[in-house]
Parts: sequence; C-alpha cells; structure tokens
Amino acid sequence: MAVETRLVTDPDAMGALGAELAGRLRAGDLVVLTGPLGAGKTTFTRGLGEGLGVRGPVTSPTFVLARTHPSLRGGPALVHVDAYRLGSAVELDDLDIDYANSVVVVEWGAGMLDGVSDSWLDIRIERPTGGVAGAADAAAPELADEEPIEPRTVTITPVGPRWL
Repeated sequence: MAVETRLVTDPDAMGALGAELAGRLRAGDLVVLTGPLGAGKTTFTRGLGEGLGVRGPVTSPTFVLARTHPSLRGGPALVHVDAYRLGSAVELDDLDIDYANSVVVVEWGAGMLDGVSDSWLDIRIERPTGGVAGAADAAAPELADEEPIEPRTVTITPVGPRWL
C-alpha cells in the first residue's frame, strides 16, 4: 500500500473514507489518528466501525478512554481509544487492549505506541487554518448551520511490513 492523500469535503465523505478503509483491515491492525480538535477523527472512526460491521454507535471515547465495539458479523472487534488524556505509553498499556484480536484505532496516539506493533496506518487529518472546529464532526450539527463545512486533507501513511 502506498501513501494516499485524499480531499474530504464533508462529514459524510469522512465517514465513507473510514468505511472504505475498513475493507483493508483485519484483526491485529493498528490505526493511529492525528488531527486537531474537530478535525473529524471520530467521524472517520464511526465510518470505519460501520464498514467493519460492529455494534455501535461509535462515539468519542474521550471520558472513558477506550470503547470496544464487538463485531455483529463474526469479524474483529473495533477498539476505539482516545489517548488525549493519557500522559504516557504506560497509561495506554494499562488499558489492557486486545491488539491481536481487534482492529485498534487510537486518536492522539502518535508517539505513544512504540513497541505495540511493527506495522500501523498513520492517518493525519488536516483542516484549513482558520477552519471551523467541529465542522467535520457529525456530533456538531449546529456548526454546519452557521458556518460552511470546510474540506479536510487526509493522508494515510502505511508503516511496517504488514503494508508492503
């Protein structure tokens, strides 16, 4: 798999990109999501969960740190982690995540996953400078009525032997 860059125009397209990527994932895969607040990380993960066919709804795990969504069709579970409030990789390890049997998505996980896996997908979501925080998140529909939805640039970088 080569590095991919996509222009995502709205929340529906962000979810669709997540659903598309789900078709490439299997148990043991790790996805690291990076982007500013309101960039669309949870919207992307919601689409990925729909593509994997997991029990939902997929919502931000900000206050619980991690949510596990079992598969409804015999595939791997989705473990959705928000590492924003974690101070170190040790705290992430304390969550006792089943990396081997799940697809694991870690928001804000850059630099915290050394030694967890030799392969992962690094997904960076960028919004234009001055973009509206939350505009790509379906959880913030009130912003869509007041401000234009601005496109995001999503870069998917495969790392390690799994993605050769």
